Amino acid sequence: MFTGIVEEIGIIKRLSVQGSSGQIAIGAKKVLEGTRIGDSIAVNGICLTVTSLQKDGFTADIMAETVRRSSLSQSGNGDYVNLERAMAADGRFGAHIVSGHIDGTGRILSYRREENAVWVEIETPPEILRLIVEKGSICIDGISLTVALVGSTSFQVSIIPHTGGETTLLKRKVGDLVNLENDVVGKYVERLLGQEQTGNSSSLEGKPSSGLTMEFLETYL
Repeated sequence: MFTGIVEEIGIIKRLSVQGSSGQIAIGAKKVLEGTRIGDSIAVNGICLTVTSLQKDGFTADIMAETVRRSSLSQSGNGDYVNLERAMAADGRFGAHIVSGHIDGTGRILSYRREENAVWVEIETPPEILRLIVEKGSICIDGISLTVALVGSTSFQVSIIPHTGGETTLLKRKVGDLVNLENDVVGKYVERLLGQEQTGNSSSLEGKPSSGLTMEFLETYL
């Protein structure tokens, strides 16, 4: 589990994909502190397992599902990436719960400066956009951000100077793909509501469950 607070900007030293899977080597420093083989590190929001460690980086395997879901197919050697170690059991939540499991990608449509902030507009498919809500949370390339606006085909976030300087988002170009992870709470709510509406949800006794309904949410949330 991660929080979406980027610890370091790393660099792709080697990205080797054969077929739909492969291996990636990342140059890094801070995220190596206390890291062991088998630990998880989020690379642009993708949870990867460390398979080897070097004094100036680490390597990880990439499976086909990761390539299909993420922007890795358009990444290459020399690209900068956001890095975050998995949250320690005694760590603090500085942002929101991030699983490191990418739901899909979005495409940067525009950048617009407003005083000390920069607005970023990102286009994304309906299956991802439907779970994005204004003032809710979204993880973009491993960065926990608050959604500022939601449109019919895109959404916008506003980037403060600190976030812009500590992450790669403002270093991207219009047209670039970014990895997106929806808020896990929203995904569970959608799943439970879907089961209620189709009558597929059941209790341990095999009887229909009457737990989560739209009426319940409207009343208590």
